[in-house]
Amino acid sequence: MRRVGTTGNAGGDEGSATNRHARTIEIVSAVVLSLAAVATAWCSYQSTRWHGVQANSYASASAKRLEASRASTEAGQLRQIDITLFTQWLDAFALERGELATFYRERFRDEFQPAFQAWVATRPRVNPDAPKSPFAMPEYKLAADARAARLDEEAEAFSAQARQANQRADNYVLGVVLFALSLFFVGVSTGRFFSSHRVRLALLGVAVVLLERTAVWIGTFPVNFSV
Repeated sequence: MRRVGTTGNAGGDEGSATNRHARTIEIVSAVVLSLAAVATAWCSYQSTRWHGVQANSYASASAKRLEASRASTEAGQLRQIDITLFTQWLDAFALERGELATFYRERFRDEFQPAFQAWVATRPRVNPDAPKSPFAMPEYKLAADARAARLDEEAEAFSAQARQANQRADNYVLGVVLFALSLFFVGVSTGRFFSSHRVRLALLGVAVVLLERTAVWIGTFPVNFSV
């Protein structure tokens, strides 16, 4: 009788331990499932936001490059005007047609005047080291050229911002994948695929570690709430 009673108590203790393990797995699994689901939704949201930043940045970069192209075209047209007037003046000056030379010189653009005056000051007729034309002088500067260069720099800055936003979006997508793996391991550990508590606990442990490490990694990412 005593042996029967002892066996009954041992069976009861074993059943109680099994129930405790099962409850522990269920509780931890529920917590991991909840956290992983929230984390997955958060990563998806952030990925969408950063893709929006990427799209806006690329659009801004395209607009800046279009403006830069227009400014560069304007600079080329103004440079052509300066070259044409200077050539006409040079021909008139060489033919000693002073009145015609003065006519052309008075029509030089304001941006061209400083370079022309600086070139004349080098005495190009007698100085072999003088620049070949005013266009080789450092004083020859076009505002349109400077504007085009500035717009190109702004376009490149927007492109860099777009590339950075794309990388951040991709990182968040990877976070979604890792959290999904965590959900997979939780699902396997709580299913009927394995009867061994050790195996189920091991799988649940993998899910917990994966969730924790991914959450720490995601916590280092910048966040965006508006585009």
